Amino acid sequence: MTGALDIRPMPASVDAGLLAGIARVPTSTIGHARLWGFCRGDLRPLFDGPAVAGTAVTLALPGPDGALLHHALGLLRPGDVLAIDRLHDDVHACIGGITARAAKARGAAAIVVDGPVTDSMELREIGLPIWCRGTSPRTTRRLGLGGRLNATISVAGAVVVPGDILLCDMDGVLCLPAADATEELARAAAHDAREAAIIAALDAGKTLDEILPALAPGARR
Repeated sequence: MTGALDIRPMPASVDAGLLAGIARVPTSTIGHARLWGFCRGDLRPLFDGPAVAGTAVTLALPGPDGALLHHALGLLRPGDVLAIDRLHDDVHACIGGITARAAKARGAAAIVVDGPVTDSMELREIGLPIWCRGTSPRTTRRLGLGGRLNATISVAGAVVVPGDILLCDMDGVLCLPAADATEELARAAAHDAREAAIIAALDAGKTLDEILPALAPGARR
């Protein structure tokens, strides 16, 4: 039995210069002020590497079926980050050596999958940045159960809309609407300047209580 497919157009690519700027901002810097868009902490990089920012291409795959993934891989463009909602399946790995090679050949910046991957040693050799929730020897198959391509999905607790920016680093994954990126860059620059001043004062022998303004009881710092 063939399941229903929901295949939508590819989103517009985010400006490459904007992506490069966002990639230089740690997720932890944005996390000082932004309260939403962050994936849960159990979504981790498969191996160490630099931060990546790219245009979100979204995919929802049901259970043991990875058929729609093959179609999606052929549509990827340089700078895309493929975000995969596994619809609560934590048993079957949809990403392995062959699929990672296919994504890298298309110029994908990274893959973010809310579930396990397989062929972990081979994936390390391929070198495509991958964020996932562990590994599994059990894999998806081409069963034709259905799926959704470029619809809004959920990845590790964060809502991902096609065309969003996915910023991925060693601390985690952030889904950021492209329209918010310029504001976040300005806020990050201000944060860095403030933090540099704090570090300089600490190096000069001052304490945090001396450096930071006093707050009313119960206020946040």
